[in-house]
Amino acid sequence: MPASLENLRCAFQPLVNLNTGGVVAVEALIHPVRGDLAGLRAASGDSLTELDIDLALLAARSSAEHETLLPLHINLLAETVATHPSGVERLHGALCELGRRPQEVVIEVGGPVRGCDLGEMVDELRRLRAAGYRVAWDGGDLSLALLLTAEVDIIKLDPRTVAGLPSQPRGLALVEALSHFCRRTGTTLAAAGVQTNEQLKALRENRIQLIQGDLVAPPARRPLTRVSVAAEVSEVAEPVVAAGPLVTEFLHPATMLSVEATADEVRSVLANRPEITSVVLVDENLCPQWTIDRNRFLLAVTGPYGHALHAKRHASRLADKPMLVATNSTAMDALHISVSGSERRYDDVVVVDNALRCMGIVRLSDLFRGLAEMKVEEAAALSPLTRLPGSDAVAREVDRRIANGDIFAMCWLDVDGFKAVNDSAGFAAGDDLIRSVGRSLSDAAAALRSVYVGHVGGDDFLAVVDVDDLVALARALLDTQHQVDGRAVTVSLATLVCATGTVPGYREASRLLAPLKREAKSLAGSSWVLGRPGSDRVDVLRGHADQRRSSRASAPTGR
Repeated sequence: MPASLENLRCAFQPLVNLNTGGVVAVEALIHPVRGDLAGLRAASGDSLTELDIDLALLAARSSAEHETLLPLHINLLAETVATHPSGVERLHGALCELGRRPQEVVIEVGGPVRGCDLGEMVDELRRLRAAGYRVAWDGGDLSLALLLTAEVDIIKLDPRTVAGLPSQPRGLALVEALSHFCRRTGTTLAAAGVQTNEQLKALRENRIQLIQGDLVAPPARRPLTRVSVAAEVSEVAEPVVAAGPLVTEFLHPATMLSVEATADEVRSVLANRPEITSVVLVDENLCPQWTIDRNRFLLAVTGPYGHALHAKRHASRLADKPMLVATNSTAMDALHISVSGSERRYDDVVVVDNALRCMGIVRLSDLFRGLAEMKVEEAAALSPLTRLPGSDAVAREVDRRIANGDIFAMCWLDVDGFKAVNDSAGFAAGDDLIRSVGRSLSDAAAALRSVYVGHVGGDDFLAVVDVDDLVALARALLDTQHQVDGRAVTVSLATLVCATGTVPGYREASRLLAPLKREAKSLAGSSWVLGRPGSDRVDVLRGHADQRRSSRASAPTGR
């Protein structure tokens, strides 16, 4: 070890998946016993990149002393990656000698990018990913050009950004924007430096699932494989989308061994790691060939004559074919696969990418808990009058469709003269009317699979629908007859057709719907108007444009 590194020590801080409460990786952090790392780098002068490689090598060797099977995060400066490829190659060789496969290592790139050639930086990041490493951009000096050009696996919010949450509006807006960007591009958004429950809540509301910080676990001399986050997580409502959370939100690192591994090798791993529930046997391309369930395997090898029969033979003799799901599958998809076979209904499910490489495993207990919480959250958000979801659920559905690049329509349905109904017939009659409108929406949603409906309060309802089903939905809503005390009640429908990229989110869509609703309510009879983002044109599809609201002045609206 160079003399300049003798004053350094390595600590490990876990990254935690909030959906499972499980540790999914550990980051190796180098810090001086005296002084700070910035001073050491400043003193290095022209040899900064060489020092950076030495620090990364120290992190790799320190992690090898503890034999953790969790994925390892190692830090490199952006300048090192862009200008010192031979040093990066030296780190790669050392990791291979230590038995670390590239797929088990995340290279966190951070620090200033000023002075770095953007093209060289992007090329080197691509080479790292092509070699099998996952790449994270570690907050700090992240330019928009780099964000758009570099295909990284993880973007990590730095502690300074997290520290301002949720009180700083600009910081919260940045987190919301990055969260949307990451969902659209398939990038994982993580957060470092989480210190308070308020920060955790703000991150959780933006669907950030990976965190690290002293709130969960401070850096320690030995890598932690378990942390307790139950109290923190239980205080935060889990945001979910209508189709259910993706299976990747419940991902645990897989314990992978070669398909040639012996039963004795598997037994040794399971005996020393009580938290491991399964072992995945993979080929040279990390494609799962077999899975070994912990309980069934140990029962076989520890029974009478079990060790003598199996110890030196291939562990695959005691394995099962893996139950596989893709990374874009939902938790419900994984649950269906897991429970489809009665004899293996409690086995872990293996998650694979498009090349069928193992990305991790999900556990049945996490799926049950996550889906149960989703149903509880949905039930709590239902309108007590119509039993329809509220505005938060509709917002998630709109944001989901935007993230998927869907073309869809958002519709706002309003009862005409609702205040007059309450004033003349009473609140009970008004409640009956709202229930009747809610039933017509529910019936339409049952008949048209693409329709998602919600009751956002009073006499206001929202519907999200594919454009192919829009006309059928409008007819179902506008042709339904509603009466109070023998008097017909009409409704107004405003529709915004959202093509890919035309609206950034639910909030903007609802803002653009407001003037369309006013236009619809100015027309006589049950009315329907349609508009598009970026266009002033409003199409009147139903209602009497030549008989404005003055013809119904005797029935004032409730809005």
